Amino acid sequence: MPRYRLTIEYDGGSYNGFQAQPGQPTVQGVIETAIAAFTGQSVRIAAAGRTDSGVHATGQVIHVDLERDWPPATVMNALNAHLVREGVVVLDAVIVPDDWHARFSATGRRYLFRILNRAAPPALERGKVWHMRKPLDAVAMHEAAQALVGHHNFTTFRDLACQSKSPLKTLDVARVTRVGDEVHLVFEARSFLHRQVRSMTGTLVEVGLGRWSATDVAAALAAVDRTACGPVAPSDGLYLTGVRYDPVAASES
Repeated sequence: MPRYRLTIEYDGGSYNGFQAQPGQPTVQGVIETAIAAFTGQSVRIAAAGRTDSGVHATGQVIHVDLERDWPPATVMNALNAHLVREGVVVLDAVIVPDDWHARFSATGRRYLFRILNRAAPPALERGKVWHMRKPLDAVAMHEAAQALVGHHNFTTFRDLACQSKSPLKTLDVARVTRVGDEVHLVFEARSFLHRQVRSMTGTLVEVGLGRWSATDVAAALAAVDRTACGPVAPSDGLYLTGVRYDPVAASES
């Protein structure tokens, strides 16, 4: 029974998060429905991460075990044919070893948060960016973000409903740059706590607006107290853009 690794892109605005939920449209649900339509199998897929409602992905990774040894290109094309009316696309497919796991084999995850920073609201990108009218100081945000890099107790930036066993995480990258009318925040780590990225983003926006300083961000982190967090950013604008794995021998055809 071959195991397939699939890279997925989706518009999270149409779904109640990634994880399957009875009676709710979810990314996992529509993918599993497409697999059943293609193969006749009732399966459960595993994902690198469970994104919240409204969160998008350009590089989500899943795996699925199929009974038949299909060429990976056939799997990709067939699933896309069954997903044609959904906001979900399979970008590529490869065969991986049986012990490879989309979640547990991952060595890093990368998120991007897009903030549209201009007076006019979005027309074409509505639901894809967080619109902020007031000017943001991206340089100050980047400098403040460096206080978050490293191994820390991220309780301050952890959602109360987070099911992770420990608040200790290592943030490898926290980068803030201005790209035209947008401010982009990129975070990279092996794993993240529930809503950690949105919590850090909302806090750093306070710096960009001149309400907080870099010292305030460091103090909030050190407080190890959820009430010390700034406002939590909305799901609009958040993207899972990539998952890193150690190299494995994979077949593309």
